[in-house]
Order: sequence, then structure tokens, then C-alpha cells
Amino acid sequence: MSLSELPPLRPTLNFAPELLLRAQSVRVVFFDVDGVLTDGGLYFTESGETIKRFHTLDGHGIKLLQRAGITPAVVTGRDSAALRKRLDALGVTHARFGTEDKGPAAEAILAELGLDWAEAAAMGDDWPDLPLLRRAAFACAPPTAHPEVLALAHHVTQRQPGAGAVRELCDLLLVAGGRYARELEMAAR
Repeated sequence: MSLSELPPLRPTLNFAPELLLRAQSVRVVFFDVDGVLTDGGLYFTESGETIKRFHTLDGHGIKLLQRAGITPAVVTGRDSAALRKRLDALGVTHARFGTEDKGPAAEAILAELGLDWAEAAAMGDDWPDLPLLRRAAFACAPPTAHPEVLALAHHVTQRQPGAGAVRELCDLLLVAGGRYARELEMAAR
């Protein structure tokens, strides 16, 4: 069967209209790492090196955001060679490591990009993420987040942290921006 004979793909994802409206203006997404991009566990080798597990669904979602013109940014309280390597592989160039005061770190990234909080989304799981979640136009959390974070979230993912939660947010943003169906069709060619 030739490509022109194939039926068009019909996206199966559905998000509430109010979420899509809230997310339409997003141009940058701030991600926490531990408990968002990872499962939240801290793994150390005998020599004290940090080991992190990342999910490929999340990584592909970040790449899709970039193709859609949405900038992924990372603001994290920790730092590790594994994290830096993963972000480099994904082409994430806006990151702040080892910062406990995440608000000013995110403000600096917004200034670099010439954006403001009305164009920002944030995904976090614990109290250090609250300044970003409170200011962002769209706040998201994985289901394992602290109750105070869950209370601020506009969207709580169905997927777990480090297992597709980030991808779920990425997909939501692509749908809100009208890019999801086109990306899906391009992937299936």
C-alpha cells in the first residue's frame, strides 16, 4: 500500500478544553529533574557517582517541543554528569543546576528568551518548585508530587515521573498549539 493510500491517523489523545486554552500561549517549559524527569529515586555507585534513569518517551517529547518552537528548560536543585549528558543529548541548552532558589533561576532564563511568565509552563513535584508553579501560566505535576504541589497544578499527569509524565505534558502542549496531529502524521510516514 502506498503512502497516499493510507488512511490518515486520527489522534487519540483528549485533553479538557480549559487546559488547552490555558496552555495555548506556552513558549517555554521549566522542568524539575528528580521526581519529574526521573522517578525521584537517588541512585549512587560505590564511588559516590550519581546514576539517573531517564525515559525515552520523555526525551522524544522534549524533542517534539523543540520542533514546535517551545523551549524546554531545566531548573534543578541537584547536578550530575548523568543529567548534563542527557540534557546535552536532547539539545536542552537552558538549564540551571544546583539551585535551591528556583524562582530567580527561572527569571534569568525568561529574560534570556525575552519571555514572561504568561508564556511559561512549569512541571515540578516538591516545595522548591512552588515559585515556578505559582507564576507559570500552566502548572503541571506528576501524580506522586507533594500535596501542596498537586493543589497548584492545572494538570496532574496520569503517567508516573520518569515514566512518561513529561511526555504527557509535551503532548498536551502540542495539542494546545495545534501541532500534535501534524507531528503524528509526519512520524508515521
